[in-house]
Amino acid sequence: MEMPPKELLAALREAQFIAERRRLRLRVVAGGQSYAVLRRWKGGFALDAAQVAQLRGLVELHDGSRHLATCLIIASAVEAGELICTIKRETAVRDRAALDFVRDEAAPVGYLPRA
Repeated sequence: MEMPPKELLAALREAQFIAERRRLRLRVVAGGQSYAVLRRWKGGFALDAAQVAQLRGLVELHDGSRHLATCLIIASAVEAGELICTIKRETAVRDRAALDFVRDEAAPVGYLPRA
């Protein structure tokens, strides 16, 4: 079996990479710019190094238009065309305010008015 030319293989890999990037919904927003997240794991994520060369500080993580978390990037390095970002903390965004007391599940929800 004959191997296809190297240029063809490189073009196929590039097309596959572009198609995969379009499917991704996770994005990092930093300084008004938005970058697609290629991979995500506990303690970090990878971005396309062609889009951003270095990133540090506080960023927002979005899934489409939904804000998921705020992350603090402490280190970033370029490896194999990806910007590998290491995060120190990831704080999930809540849809309601945090409680500053312990809520008892058996407590009454409200009071009945006097008759």
